[in-house]
Amino acid sequence: MTYDLLKLAHIIGAVLIGGGLIGVWLTDLRSRQSHELVRFSESVRNIAVFYDGVVVPGAIVLLISGTWLIVEFFGGWNFVSTPWLAGMVFLFAFEFIEGNTITRLYFMRLRRLTQEALRVGAFTPELEKTRAENVPTFTHFLDLPILLLIVTLGALKPNDWGLFIVGSLVAIAIATALTIFIPRLYP
Repeated sequence: MTYDLLKLAHIIGAVLIGGGLIGVWLTDLRSRQSHELVRFSESVRNIAVFYDGVVVPGAIVLLISGTWLIVEFFGGWNFVSTPWLAGMVFLFAFEFIEGNTITRLYFMRLRRLTQEALRVGAFTPELEKTRAENVPTFTHFLDLPILLLIVTLGALKPNDWGLFIVGSLVAIAIATALTIFIPRLYP
């Protein structure tokens, strides 16, 4: 019974993260389309709502349920010898750290600069410069492909590292392509 409840919690956490990241992605795209400060501000606020209200709780549920599953049912630290599980843990840890440093800090700074721009009544040069940064854009566009890879590893449970390596390369290629092409759609 414990395994089933933990697995359910894990699935709920994955759904929350997935739904939240899709919401962030869509509102970010909307913000890129907007040249009107008030609409841009609303999109930035919605990004924060999705991150703080959906993605973060999902990540916490995943962290707790995943750790508990590994400790109780997958031999604790022995998980490192299981490629699909070690890959999932590595990618989750990477996304958790990256998401709470580069991406989250970027969106917090964007929100602060947007509030300053609203007080001024126009987009400020600093806000425009921040909107155009490539590294946070890349890490943001990497979130969904990495999540898809994590889910794929958990669903297929491969016994070697091939899927992890190929999937990681594909995720990086997708994020790179999105980083190059999406900003060009909305100059």
